[in-house]
Amino acid sequence: MNGLQAYQRVNTQTSITDADPHKLIQLLYNGAIERINMAKARVQAKDYEGKGKLLNKAIEIIGGLRSFLDFEKGGDLAVRLEGLYDYMERTLLEASARNDVAKLDEVLDLLRSIKEGWDGIREEAIQQPNHTAG
Repeated sequence: MNGLQAYQRVNTQTSITDADPHKLIQLLYNGAIERINMAKARVQAKDYEGKGKLLNKAIEIIGGLRSFLDFEKGGDLAVRLEGLYDYMERTLLEASARNDVAKLDEVLDLLRSIKEGWDGIREEAIQQPNHTAG
């Protein structure tokens, strides 16, 4: 492992350790977006193995986002987000199978829209008393 990788690993671990629940979700959105962008570059470089690994990681992250949904408190919004996450996972699988950059862009747009909404409620979210997700 080179110095940059070691720094990134420590920086990521520190970010996660210091993250409040709202920030953790932001980190997950950022991680999924970053990996899909990297996968697009791998498709263009014809590195299909690398693309597959990155998209599998993005799918895992979206699964993680799904696991944070609180259906009791989130109601209809949580149900709609679950459907959207499911759609994104299936679209990423299809994009991976077909090396379809347009499908990757579609999921990126969806993730960015949801992340923008999530970022917008930061102040409200951090003023809530801490509760466990799920």
